Amino acid sequence: MGGRPITLKLRDLHVFYGPIEAVRGVSLDIRKGEIVCLLGSNGAGKSTTLMTISGVLRPKNGAVLFEGKDISGIPPHEIVRMGISHVPEGRRIFPKLTVRENLDMGAGAGSPGGGTATPPIGLRQGATSPGGRHGLPRKGAELERVFELFPVLKERQAQPGGTLSGGEQQMLAIGRALMSGPKLLLLDEPSLGLSPILVSKIFKTIKEINAGGVTVLLVEQNARAALGLSGRGYVLEAGRVALSGTGAELLHNEQVKKAYLGEA
Repeated sequence: MGGRPITLKLRDLHVFYGPIEAVRGVSLDIRKGEIVCLLGSNGAGKSTTLMTISGVLRPKNGAVLFEGKDISGIPPHEIVRMGISHVPEGRRIFPKLTVRENLDMGAGAGSPGGGTATPPIGLRQGATSPGGRHGLPRKGAELERVFELFPVLKERQAQPGGTLSGGEQQMLAIGRALMSGPKLLLLDEPSLGLSPILVSKIFKTIKEINAGGVTVLLVEQNARAALGLSGRGYVLEAGRVALSGTGAELLHNEQVKKAYLGEA
């Protein structure tokens, strides 16, 4: 991994909600092809960090660098076009739209540069995009790949999103994000509220997505599962990076075991 290019770099990031500083000088980097997790208690700044990367929030100081370009302050829809997709906490699907319409919403903000470095997820090696308007990735191939990952979405594509179970809605939220052909996928608490069986399925799917060439930054309450999946991790405390290391190193760290793994 050490020889791979850096996909995302956060440099001394400071983010405020009014007078409250939620992120206090966070610096981290993610290399192409990695799965990296962010751990921390509620209010540690994890979701704020993801929302700043995706452009929902703007940093007061510091920078977000994506493939070497400073994207701090760029509108969210432009960041999606550059190759970053965000699955927010709580799924936030469109409940009155059908499954297919939700997926189509994700395809509408496709990245014109999504296939320049690696083929977008869904475009097999050697396949070519038909070069639609603004060079958007081929929606049909992306949809095919989403249905391969989540067959239940294909079965229920005419069903309103709000009538799906919690686990199916999480699959839909991830599928919608994949429809833009991202290079970097931001996942915020994908296992929240799901049964152990569904958690296992979601984590297996994240691994498959990553194996398809998508870099992943994961915020997850299930620290043991997240560290087991991730090559590296960072622990945030009060808006600052308190610890970092490989997934294995953090799993065996006494502080992490006591605070996040329930081990004395």
